[in-house]
Amino acid sequence: MEDRLDLSGKTVLVTGGGKGVGRGITRRFLEAGADVVICGRNEPEQPVEARGRGALFSAADVREVEQIERLVSFVSERFGRLDVLVNNAGGTPEVDAASASPRFSEAIIRLNLIAPLNLAQKANAIMQKQAEGGVIINIASVSGVRPSPGTAAYGAAKAGLLNLSATLAVEWAPRVRVNAVTAGMIHTEQAALHYGDDEGIAAVAATVPLGRLGLPEDVGDTCVYLASPLASYVSGANILLHGGGERPAFLSAASNPSK
Repeated sequence: MEDRLDLSGKTVLVTGGGKGVGRGITRRFLEAGADVVICGRNEPEQPVEARGRGALFSAADVREVEQIERLVSFVSERFGRLDVLVNNAGGTPEVDAASASPRFSEAIIRLNLIAPLNLAQKANAIMQKQAEGGVIINIASVSGVRPSPGTAAYGAAKAGLLNLSATLAVEWAPRVRVNAVTAGMIHTEQAALHYGDDEGIAAVAATVPLGRLGLPEDVGDTCVYLASPLASYVSGANILLHGGGERPAFLSAASNPSK
């Protein structure tokens, strides 16, 4: 039987693919047989490998258009094609909206919204010329679909990324499919910065209906599916990858909670 999750012969670009969620995404694509290029401002301390295969690193700051152009050209020239772009690079420090400087807010939106748009444009130009087209996957966040106190510009940018995904799915069809993955709370090497020590992480995980934080590989599994023939009719979609969401606060606050 044909393995429809086998991506052998496909070329994948994962921005920010050397650490955190991006590392999990990269590993899953390597396991699926794809050739993977990752980028970042600095090369990861440990190479990203899976099943004896490794990702190829190319230095790039995705906030800079010229570096995006060089990155996409490098992938195209090295492999002769670009089948999948995963816009994963992003993030933000926590800053109160009342005190965030205009320059800070602009930088956050530039990284989390403008950079994915610029990358998608360059990737689409290649994919439209390929017989099999291509796939673009934007990694969004629950911060874009609920209030995001402490990270207002980030939440706003991720909300914009969802609209961008749906819009590009219409503009660039039928040759290029575009989807978003809205990730919930993910247990990465930086989890302690957001949730505290092991006890804090466990307490936060207990608020998730499935009883745990997500793993980078969970996001990777979803990306591999979206890039595969199994998702050939999936475009303009937003997959909520959050373990069931968050338990409504009123259930705990009510004097006679139903559960």
